[in-house]
Order: sequence, then C-alpha cells, then structure tokens
Amino acid sequence: MCKFAFLFAGISILVWIGYHWYLYMSVYDLKEFQKMATDYAGSLTPLPSRATVVGLYGDLGAGKTTFTQAVGKALGVTEQITSPTFLIMKRFTIYDLRFKNLIHIDAYRLKSSEELRKLRFDELLADPENLILVEWADKVTDLLPAEHKKVYLQFIDDRTRSVTLT
Repeated sequence: MCKFAFLFAGISILVWIGYHWYLYMSVYDLKEFQKMATDYAGSLTPLPSRATVVGLYGDLGAGKTTFTQAVGKALGVTEQITSPTFLIMKRFTIYDLRFKNLIHIDAYRLKSSEELRKLRFDELLADPENLILVEWADKVTDLLPAEHKKVYLQFIDDRTRSVTLT
C-alpha cells in the first residue's frame, strides 16, 4: 500500500510503501546516469554487523556494470571496472573512509546460488568493511540478506534508463 508520494524535479517520484522508500526516476544520458550512481554511492552507510549489499536488477544492457563503475569511481577505485562475467567476482580496494573493499559480483553465468556460496560468499558478507554489488541479483536472492538494497534498471532506449532505488 502506498502511504506517501512526492514528485520533485519533474522526473523523480519518491514513494513510501510499507516500511521502505522507493525512488523512481528516469535518466536521459550517460553523464546523468553516472551522477545518479555517484550520488547513490555517497548515500551508502556501512552496517555494523555485516557487509552492505546492493542487488542490481535489470535486463542485459540496462546499465548494471555502468552503475558499478560509477559507484567504484565515486569511492576511489582506481582500477578499471569491467563486468566479471567469466570471473564471477572481483575485489577492489576502496579509498573511502566508510568501506575498505568493493566486491563486484556478476551472477549471470551461475547455474545456482550454490556456486556463489562455494566462492566463500558468506565470509564476504560477514565483513562490515565490504560493499558488495551483485549484478543479476535475482539469480542469487536466497543468499542475499532480506534487507539488501536494490537498484532496478530498465532499458528504455539508447540514451534513457528507468531507475528504481530502494
């Protein structure tokens, strides 16, 4: 049930549903998309007892890797971030006071979440200094904390994406 809705900037809607805020927006070019991801990175706060997990949801070409690249850059990652489709997981050192590691996971090629479990995902999840971004999170939802943050990306056209942040 929608309890509160607020329209601002003409393109974004903030909605309170149940016990969660949802921010719906459309971004119209790469620069705007990167700024949105950078702002999102700035809003992340580490959890005291476990890693902060962000599930990235969306079809092929929706912008999951581009989002991760912008978040990484905002947090001080100096290495090039590419999708770890064949590696499954890549760790980056973060030069940010809030987190020490950015763990980038691409679950696209996983046949089951058990494959991610075998890569010691539980150990990564237990470390509050980790920020974990999971592309294709819908393939491993049973391993993700119930209250993980969610970013839904939808391809509209070559320049436009619809984004929902929770």
